[in-house]
Parts: sequence; C-alpha cells; structure tokens
Amino acid sequence: MEELAGKVAVVTGGASGIGYAMAERFLAEGMSVMLADVEENALNDALVTLEDMGVDTAIDTRADAVSRVDGVLCDVRKWEDVSALRDATLERFGKVHVVCNNAGVGSGSKGWMWEYDLNDWTWAMGVNVMGVVYGINAFVPEILNHGEGGHIVNTSSGNGGLSPLPGTPIYAASKGAVTLITECLQAQLTQACDNVRASVLYPGPNWLNTKIWSSHRNRPEELAQTNPRTQWTTFEDLEKMFKDSGQPFETTPLEEVAIRVTDGIKTQQFWMLAESEKSDNMIKNRCQSMLARSNPDYFGDWKPPAAISNSSR
Repeated sequence: MEELAGKVAVVTGGASGIGYAMAERFLAEGMSVMLADVEENALNDALVTLEDMGVDTAIDTRADAVSRVDGVLCDVRKWEDVSALRDATLERFGKVHVVCNNAGVGSGSKGWMWEYDLNDWTWAMGVNVMGVVYGINAFVPEILNHGEGGHIVNTSSGNGGLSPLPGTPIYAASKGAVTLITECLQAQLTQACDNVRASVLYPGPNWLNTKIWSSHRNRPEELAQTNPRTQWTTFEDLEKMFKDSGQPFETTPLEEVAIRVTDGIKTQQFWMLAESEKSDNMIKNRCQSMLARSNPDYFGDWKPPAAISNSSR
C-alpha cells in the first residue's frame, strides 16, 4: 500500500497515546479513520480535537476533511464489541484497508508471579491478546473480500516481544503472544494473497508517556483483584526510579512511532522496530542464549532499576 490517501483505517485504543498519534498521522496522509476506545469521555474528546484540527493542508485540502474521522465505544475483550466496530466502520466508510490492533493495558501486578491475582491475567490477556485475535477475525475477511489490498498492524512491545522484563510477566507474556500471532498471520497472508500484509509494532525504543501507566482506570469491576494490593507505578514514578538509580531516562515521541507505522505500511515492513543498540543487544543476548542452551541474560550491559527488573515487593 504505497498510497494511503483515500483509504480507511481502524485504530483500537485510539483515544490517546500511540493510537491517537496514529490517527493523527493517518488523517494527515488523507485517510479516513475510525477510532475505537473503551473510555467514552476520552473518545469524545479525541474526536472533537481531531475534527477541530482537521488535517495538514499541505497534504490534503479537501473540504470534507472533518468527515473523515469517527469513533465507536469498544471493549476489545468482547467479540460482540469488535464485530460491532467492524459493522459501524463499514456502514460509515464502506471499506476497511488498515487495522491497528493497538489497545493494551498493563496488569499492574507486583511481587512474585505465583502470588498474582488470577484476574490480573484474565484482564490483561483479554485486552492485549484476545483484542488482537478479535481484530484479525473481524477485519481480515473484509479486507480480503474487497481486493484492494490492506495491512494489519499489531502493537507488541520490546518487553516480551524481544525479551521479557522479569518483573512484568503478565504484560511480557501478552506482548510475546502478539508477536507470534502476527508472525503467523503474516505467513498465512503471504500464502493467501499478494496485497494484504501484517506488521508487528514495537513502539520504543525508549519509554513512552501514555495512559497505559494508569490502565486500572478502565479495569472492569468483574475482573477486580480479589485481594487488592497493587500500587500502580506511574510514568512519573518510573522516571524517578531511573534518576534515583543514576541512569538516563529517555523517551520516544509518539509522533515518531506514528510515522514509523505509516512508513512501514507503505513499504510492507513486517518488523516495525526502530534502530536501537539496546534493542539489538536484547535480541542478540536472547538468541545467543538459546543457541548456546545457556541460562538467559536478557539485558546484557544494560541493567534496569531493581523495581523494574525484579519481582520485588
């Protein structure tokens, strides 16, 4: 898909963070965008902002630019919500070409993983893994049917997608699953057709200031912790941990991630992974450990603060 103008994109988790940045970029490319989010107020605010800002007139000067964005309240843990998102998108825009399965949460679990509340696993896996599966099942048949080509972008993470931070096993496991699912999807799409492809997005390479650090605000009551004891780490807490440990704290602008996505779609780049010595070392260390059948050293020369890397209380 070298040309995005006139195409239709769906972005889950689109009301803020990476999803919102992707929506902005898609609009600037001349696409129509359907936002999906579980947080109603944030979704409404995002739609108002996107309509007010319009698009980059250097790229698109059409008078109907405002009409190219819409939104649907959607809990990606639920098949009925994702299938309703598909139906609403087709009714509103007629077709779908790009689907970004981007919605995600952090579990917030701390301590030893064998003491985690099982609801922590159910909630995070429902959003981070089944949300991707439902997105694939709902939209890939529609993209294949219209025959105009398309692209699926699934948001993973270096944490799990490349190698895990041992202190965050639920999140790491869910993002590792997203990577493997996307690899299988890409292989099957390659066999099925010549104009629909998939990519796995690693949003880094540095930390990102998004609302995933406060995921608990949208946690459903039926999946509340049965023995609440989690104190959520905020983005500000994380920054302080690094500074207190004497390590640099680097961030990646969300706009850079969005550009990586659009560029990757145009060039059919499967691994949407920014060049980074830290990421490369994580990959090498993991692969070398497997080849040598040795105990893993996931971080190499880089050691995250103990509160991040260890299952410490």
